[in-house]
Amino acid sequence: MSLSFLLDNPDMLVRWLDLFGIAVFAASGALTASRKQMDVVGFMLVAAVTGIGGGSVRDLLLGRSPVFWIHDPVYLILCFAIALLVFFAAPLLESRFRALLWADAVGLAAFSVIGTETALEMGVPGSVAILMGVITASFGGLIRDVLTAEVPLILRREIYASAAAAGAVVIVALQAADVSELVRGAVGFFLTFTIRALGLVFHLSLPSYRPRPGRDPDADKDGS
Repeated sequence: MSLSFLLDNPDMLVRWLDLFGIAVFAASGALTASRKQMDVVGFMLVAAVTGIGGGSVRDLLLGRSPVFWIHDPVYLILCFAIALLVFFAAPLLESRFRALLWADAVGLAAFSVIGTETALEMGVPGSVAILMGVITASFGGLIRDVLTAEVPLILRREIYASAAAAGAVVIVALQAADVSELVRGAVGFFLTFTIRALGLVFHLSLPSYRPRPGRDPDADKDGS
């Protein structure tokens, strides 16, 4: 299948981007399973929930029934195939955690685009489309981390969901400006991945809440 054919058929391009995002997220789930020393069934389960989890939550919230993977077994087959591949290939990786982070970053960017575009196609407001982009991009990883007893990436002090949100905001803005789906998808993907990659390379994080120092009860009494 040529690149020119994909460019002339944006629906097909979205389909392949969806499969690509599921593949890399499934790989990140399988890599997590390898770090937890699970058996092959555990690999397949964690890979599947990571690959299809975010899109499933999105479809349920948008009222799309059945969810996308129910009527198309290719998605589950892809997750299981990736799980088996990683099961045998993971021992060859020098740093599975580093590979996990980068696979997750690519999946985050792909699903930010897919989630936002899916919501826009259903005619929801831009704010809802942005939220659907973030959910699609982050909830698969959230389910993965909960199942494997990891601190979810979305809750850590690093750039993660905000990167997906930035990409989704740009997509919605470009859609309002009547920019083609192909261009806004490419821009959204590049922006999301770049922000996440910069966060990984330079260890960037958003400011965290700093509580005020506690008051001295005796001092309050004296001042009353």
